[in-house]
Amino acid sequence: MAVTGAASGPGALLTQRLAESEEVKQVLAIDERRGEVTEAQWHVLDVRDPAIAEKLRGADVVVHLAVDLDLGTDAAARTAYNVRGTQTVLTAAAAAGVRRVVLCTSAMVYGALPDNAVPLAEDAELRATAEATGVGDLLEIERLGERAPRAHPGLNVTVVRPALLVGGTDTALTRYFESPRLLVVAGSRPTWQFCHMEDLVGALEYAALEKVEGELAVGCEGWLEQEEVEELSGIRRMELPSAVALGAASRLHRLGLTPSPAGDLAYTMHPWAVSGSRLHAAGWRPRWTNEEVLAELLEEVAGRHTVAGRRLGRKDATTLGAAGATVALVGTAAIVRRARKARRRA
Repeated sequence: MAVTGAASGPGALLTQRLAESEEVKQVLAIDERRGEVTEAQWHVLDVRDPAIAEKLRGADVVVHLAVDLDLGTDAAARTAYNVRGTQTVLTAAAAAGVRRVVLCTSAMVYGALPDNAVPLAEDAELRATAEATGVGDLLEIERLGERAPRAHPGLNVTVVRPALLVGGTDTALTRYFESPRLLVVAGSRPTWQFCHMEDLVGALEYAALEKVEGELAVGCEGWLEQEEVEELSGIRRMELPSAVALGAASRLHRLGLTPSPAGDLAYTMHPWAVSGSRLHAAGWRPRWTNEEVLAELLEEVAGRHTVAGRRLGRKDATTLGAAGATVALVGTAAIVRRARKARRRA
């Protein structure tokens, strides 16, 4: 059994779990730095290095988790790493005689659209576009996974797609809950479904142990409506017309002032909850509820202040906090004005 991206995040948790499993003889851990799981056999290298093929010899399954979705990473560099890394791992796995590769993307690949079924089945069409953070990379990873068995007969590819992931994560969607008001686009119908990191790791373990295969969606049972999220979180909404919200998000991102493109807003506007029926049929069940994960997320982000996806310092947050219900608009307008002045001076 081999895990890439094994030194941190879900890779570290999965490596530890597999190392403790009586069903696994040996765990090969691959990352650019050595992790803390001493029971694993470590190989320190970049997953884009073709030498990884030799390191994978003897493994029957590879779980590829060396994917960069950090908001602070340059988009072009992130895509180059994610796509080339996945290509190399799939090719190397086939060359090493690995019979299964498990990829991890996101339920975001289904797209957030007003006519989505609630919940979405695993075999629903992938209708996302590349307009949201990292989703273009995830769609390309999905395409590579789909093509790999045709290019390498005998290689099986399983894809795990978690809902909104929580548990030591920092994404455009987790930052939504760092705002003093929850932005609601007028006329939208969001549904909120979470996936705790521990449940994702459990689903990845199921796939790695070949208890289930194919395209797998993973998340808490059911979903929460926007009104339920507001009641549970105690954070009030600020409702804006679609043109205002999308226009402001687009301008801020174009000016390089926020990490989130306007496409991220779709995932707070339209449903993209998933059923998880294939994992359920195999006997897997989530340990966390949506309510419990939301509570943990709110605890994680406590003390952070974000406007339009942009983190604020304590002084800025205190000043803007006094603006009450208009805080996001005030922050957005101030950021745009400063950017325009800076450009004129330049």
